[in-house]
Amino acid sequence: MTTMSMQATAQRDNPLRRAWRGLTHLLDWLQAPALLSARLYVAYVFFASGAQSLRDWGATLWLYENEFHVAILPPHVAAVLGTAGEVLLPPLLAFGLFGRFGALGLFVVNAVALLSYLHALQAPAILFHVIWGILLMAVALWGPGKWSADAWRQGRQADARVIRAGAARR
Repeated sequence: MTTMSMQATAQRDNPLRRAWRGLTHLLDWLQAPALLSARLYVAYVFFASGAQSLRDWGATLWLYENEFHVAILPPHVAAVLGTAGEVLLPPLLAFGLFGRFGALGLFVVNAVALLSYLHALQAPAILFHVIWGILLMAVALWGPGKWSADAWRQGRQADARVIRAGAARR
């Protein structure tokens, strides 16, 4: 046995390397459920807020007129757009259907809400907005994960391309 092959065998059998490979495989496997959990959590928070806004529209309008000060929009327009974002984007995020779009849209809704009401928020509320922003940006950057409608759609499109390529060769 040569020195090179002995070194290669020693590196492959190194318990530290095996442990590291096992840990990275575990972390890779945990990505899909972690992204799903993040998507479901943030989607729930924003959808519940949007549903509350719809339940008491008069109070929602009052808040936008007197408390939430969105810089460039009239209060009624801001109320409609904010509530629409809170109601329409969370299902996209939860299912991972156009997941990056849903995440970016909710990131904007979250940022506008934080900035327009920052003067009245306590530190824990600000921290929640930061956490939601981080989770949303993670989904926007890395996609909604393997357990999403986007991943399912991409798999079906790839299967269709393989079938078409096979048919074209015949």
